[in-house]
Amino acid sequence: MPAPRRTQQQRREETRLRLLDATIGCLVEYGFAGTTTQRVQERAGVSRGALLHHFASKADLLAAATHHVAELRLAHIRTETEGGPHDREKGLALLRTAMSGPHFLAGLELWLAARTDPDLRAALLPAERDVGAAQRAVMADIFGPETAAREDFALLCESLLVLHRGLALTSVLREDPTIDDELLRL
Repeated sequence: MPAPRRTQQQRREETRLRLLDATIGCLVEYGFAGTTTQRVQERAGVSRGALLHHFASKADLLAAATHHVAELRLAHIRTETEGGPHDREKGLALLRTAMSGPHFLAGLELWLAARTDPDLRAALLPAERDVGAAQRAVMADIFGPETAAREDFALLCESLLVLHRGLALTSVLREDPTIDDELLRL
């Protein structure tokens, strides 16, 4: 029996997601400066008209990619935490994977570009706040109610997130990957 035909809305959404996924791939492979609309279009396998139908400018595409990256990172965190409380090792491993990999690298490219692009920064802030809130919820679960009730818990969470971001950044030039494990254990 043939598969049911997709609606126009489903085809539009599929094209939009292909463009966003292609943008993330380009950010990871070429960096922010090398992510062009032409590369995204080619990678997504769509026409110029299809790209412009969904995103009138590169700024619109990158703003949408910002939210898409955050949604993918949040989905990963939520999927991994569906089973309830985690022990410390598993929870810290979850945070580590959430703070690495292609989605995280694409996010870093956008963060760096947002430093000098106020519109991109404005698009990035709400999405990153949502990701940060999900990560803090995981940390509250990992460390338990007693630690989560501490007055300095927000600072503890931020310190751990900053450490993870720093490890991800410095891993580009680091030859010994075991240093990450040692720092996280400490």
